Amino acid sequence: MGKTRSCPHCKATILESAPICPQCRHHLQFGAASTAATDATPHFSALNVEGTLRHSEQGGDWEYSVVLSIRNERGEEISRQVVGVGALRSTEARIFTLAVDVATPRGR
Repeated sequence: MGKTRSCPHCKATILESAPICPQCRHHLQFGAASTAATDATPHFSALNVEGTLRHSEQGGDWEYSVVLSIRNERGEEISRQVVGVGALRSTEARIFTLAVDVATPRGR
């Protein structure tokens, strides 16, 4: 497993080698170091899912949250994040995108 650090901008835990924070998308390395890191770590998306949530026309305002749970091969939860979506009224909708981005060292 790669070494991690905190993003100086958003405090998310990220890989030490990341040239850009995947959470806030701020650049973390500049100049030659940034170019070298980007060249050394090609990126692609292993999973990309998009969906729309439309609030029911029945009832009042409802509060929604996105819960992301990551489990290992033994079914043990290793990470859990909750993101507040907010309250939706009967005519409102939200679009969600889930992407699993991968950075691979060159040559693998």
